Amino acid sequence: MVTTTVSRLKHLTELLTHSYMTHEGIIKIDSGNLLNRSRVIEIVEKLRSLIFPGYFGKKNISASSVEYYTGDMLEEVAYILIEQIAQALHHSSSYAGLGRELILGKADALCFEFLSRLPEVRENLAADVSAAYDGDPAADSLDEIISSYPGIYAITVYRLAHILYELAIPLIPRILTEHAHGVTGIDIHPGAAIGHHFFIDHGTGVVIGETTVIGNYVKIYQGVTLGGLSTRGGQTLKGVKRHPTIENHVTIYSGASILGGNTVIGEGVVIGSNAFVTKSIPEKTKVSVKNPELQYRLDDQRHGEKEEVDQSAFWDWVI
Repeated sequence: MVTTTVSRLKHLTELLTHSYMTHEGIIKIDSGNLLNRSRVIEIVEKLRSLIFPGYFGKKNISASSVEYYTGDMLEEVAYILIEQIAQALHHSSSYAGLGRELILGKADALCFEFLSRLPEVRENLAADVSAAYDGDPAADSLDEIISSYPGIYAITVYRLAHILYELAIPLIPRILTEHAHGVTGIDIHPGAAIGHHFFIDHGTGVVIGETTVIGNYVKIYQGVTLGGLSTRGGQTLKGVKRHPTIENHVTIYSGASILGGNTVIGEGVVIGSNAFVTKSIPEKTKVSVKNPELQYRLDDQRHGEKEEVDQSAFWDWVI
């Protein structure tokens, strides 16, 4: 029995080793330039502590110690981030062949360029928190929104990742947003361009594609997809505008899908639940699915009746 187990394991080892050599694109051997994903995610929590001091990480920060606390936290972030950016740069052809010292120097410059934009991130997130509070009658306080709302968590991580994306740092931006996706169910590509006062209510199942452009004062609900019409072109579509543009003061209700790089949703548009939109919508338009039909059937199936739902009441409510 023992001999059989050993021989089976030896055979499986040989099969897997052969597979490693056959599919070299998904294996890393003899490589010292690997990102530490857990360290990258650790940066998220430290950055949230810098953006919302007193809410996360060390509590009870006094006015007299806030400067010291900020400097100490920035030093921790920089120490981790410079090393992880340096590792990430090895995955870019732009830095191929550069020695470690040159790579570290570039990583240091990119890290401090990123950190210098944290006040800008705080400005946008202050507006996002305000939009969440103003737009949600269930919210009791800003504290509740910052501490518990999944939309704010996802938007915070996105805004950090977007800056790293703009700086052309490989891997790290996507690791950050996919981490937030796993935590919240909200999938925002770091390449999307999103304005201020952005509110995602509930949020589960929201998808925002890479080339999406979203204006200011936009509100979306759970299950909304801002996606591409087709990805059959694969890598040939890289860099092409594939996702919609959403202009200012737009509201998109749950389950709606808005697709296509040429699709522009005009200012002030309201899109109802489950709408499927692939063409541009002029400003100040209300879009809804044709009145659905509800059917009721008794358990014994002896009687049935249909009822049309009048959505005019819905629009009275949203207006």
